Amino acid sequence: MTKERILSAFAVRAFALLTFMLFISVANANAQLSSLTLKTIDGKTIKTNELSNDGKPFIIDFFATWCKPCNRELSAISEVYDDWQAETGVKLFAVSIDKAQNTNKVKPLVDQHGWEYEVLLDPNSDFLRSLGGTMIPYVVIVDGSGKIVYKHSGYTEGAEQELIEKVRELVK
Repeated sequence: MTKERILSAFAVRAFALLTFMLFISVANANAQLSSLTLKTIDGKTIKTNELSNDGKPFIIDFFATWCKPCNRELSAISEVYDDWQAETGVKLFAVSIDKAQNTNKVKPLVDQHGWEYEVLLDPNSDFLRSLGGTMIPYVVIVDGSGKIVYKHSGYTEGAEQELIEKVRELVK
């Protein structure tokens, strides 16, 4: 086989792979929430596919008590959360992935920081994985009709501004 034919075959395979990856990312971007059962920190049961915000966008922010970047992100959002809600009506669900034996640490952390979020427990990280998350903090924005429109891993100071910009785009 000539060098040109090898390169051509490689280019065709690379194009096919990129096309497939684009298709998957577009499909995932408009995906709905999976149906899993989680508990709130108050012990109530909630179905993940029933999470909503009365037709307005909402944010799902995965964290753990031991994750410093997660705690910084949720604290940074907490400082502007009232303003975000007044402006856009957005709601935030904070989802702890602490293991079952550590879920008793979640409520004290939430209370200590004064976070006003609805807090859910995902001790096996099933919900996190169902949304394509592998590391935390992991944030998902869901539009008013329940479609996933944005996903992001990690946190750097000021990244919360990108979140509110995405939410503002949805409420225009």
